[in-house]
Amino acid sequence: MPNHFVRLVAIMLFALAGVFIIDQNIKSLFVDGFRYYTECIDFILVYNKGVAFSMFSWLAEYLKYLQLLLVAGVLVYTLWLKKICFAFPVGILLGGAFSNIYDRFIHEGVVDMVYWHCGFDFAVFNFADVMIDFAVVWLLILNFKPHLCKN
Repeated sequence: MPNHFVRLVAIMLFALAGVFIIDQNIKSLFVDGFRYYTECIDFILVYNKGVAFSMFSWLAEYLKYLQLLLVAGVLVYTLWLKKICFAFPVGILLGGAFSNIYDRFIHEGVVDMVYWHCGFDFAVFNFADVMIDFAVVWLLILNFKPHLCKN
């Protein structure tokens, strides 16, 4: 295996593992009973059976398998591209995605806990969701500004 490919895989795996471990540890606090309430943001426990805003919850058990296929596609495509600049954001995205999918296998749904309700009610979300959003923005920037990705 070329050194370039090994480096790509290593970066992705470390980012994936880091996000997964951090997210699962945060979620375990809430599953074990931690709650905190303020005027604008509450830290509560919600099991989301769908995706963003509970969409596709009607897919029930099939949703986690569909998500696994989509995540596998992202992984295969990234490995096929062989661009190191995509390794870290894709690793972050995969870490968040695998953590949320893991929740679907272990709990009643994805463990969400951050509820913003200051000025308007927002969806309840978790650390993995934030990391996925961050990774998507990063990947969009890399795709629309190809000069930032030199390899």
